[in-house]
Amino acid sequence: MPIIENWQNWTSFLGQNVSKAEQAGMSNKVIQEAAVQIGEYLATNIDPKNEQQRVLSDLWGVASENEKEALANCVIKLVQNKNLQ
Repeated sequence: MPIIENWQNWTSFLGQNVSKAEQAGMSNKVIQEAAVQIGEYLATNIDPKNEQQRVLSDLWGVASENEKEALANCVIKLVQNKNLQ
């Protein structure tokens, strides 16, 4: 999956899709729930391709469910802010 190999490409891709979800009328809660599901999938099935993904993977691996939701929300905010720039 080439899109996840580069951190900038990955966050840009996520930002575009979060923006599309918001424009389609998805609530923040639904977007957050999807982010948690994506995080679970990535943690289970994808080997991190760069340092940033390794840090997220390591944090995800030790996080409680509430902490995973917080991490997912932080990633959403990160890509939303990058999308505004």
